[in-house]
Amino acid sequence: MTGQKTIEDISLLGGHPALDFVNTVDSRGEQRWGPEFLNTYGDLVTWARRLEVIDDDEQTVLFSKAMESPVRAQRELVQARELREALHRIFLSESDDSPAGEEDLALLDRAVQPAQSQRRLVSVAGTIRWQHPPAEQLDAIAHRIGWLAAELLTSKAERRPIRACQGPNCGWLFLDHSRNGHRRWCSDRTCGSHARVRKFRALQSD
Repeated sequence: MTGQKTIEDISLLGGHPALDFVNTVDSRGEQRWGPEFLNTYGDLVTWARRLEVIDDDEQTVLFSKAMESPVRAQRELVQARELREALHRIFLSESDDSPAGEEDLALLDRAVQPAQSQRRLVSVAGTIRWQHPPAEQLDAIAHRIGWLAAELLTSKAERRPIRACQGPNCGWLFLDHSRNGHRRWCSDRTCGSHARVRKFRALQSD
C-alpha cells in the first residue's frame, strides 16, 4: 500500500501492468476502500504511459481525444473502472483457488476481443512479436489492459502465483517472486514494516 495520492507517483508493486491497474485503488482492506487514483480519463492515460501500455504519441492523441469528447472520455473511464474491479475479482479467485465469476470473465472477454482481432505479427530487430494498432480511440487503453490481463491469466502454469497483500487496509495484488513462494506483503518496506511495528507494540503492551 502507498501513502502517495497521485497517479503520477503511485507505487508500482504488482509485477505486471494488469495487477498495477487493479492497484489503482489505494486500499482494498476490510475496513477501508480507496482513495481512488483514476479520477479522470487523464489519470488513466497518465497511468498507461507510466506502465508503457501506450507510447508518447498515443498519449498525446488520447489526451486530445478526451478534450474533444469529455462526455465519452468520462464514460470510458467508468468502463475502465468496471473492468478493473472485474479483474480484481478474477485475480482474487486465482489467489483463493476458487472459480472466477462468469460475468467477470464475460466482461474481460469483451475487452479482449477488439485487441485480439486488431493485433498483427511484426518483426522487430529480428524478433517476431504481436503489435497492436495505434491507440487512437478512447477505449484503446481498456482493450490493451484486457489483453495483458488475459495473457497473465492464461500463463498460470508458467509464472509465479498471484497474492493479495495481507497488510491491514491494503489488499494490493502482486506476483509472488519470493524464494519460498509465501510472500505476504506488497512491499516489505511499507506493509511489512508496519506489521512488524504493530506486532512489537502488541508484545510490549502485554
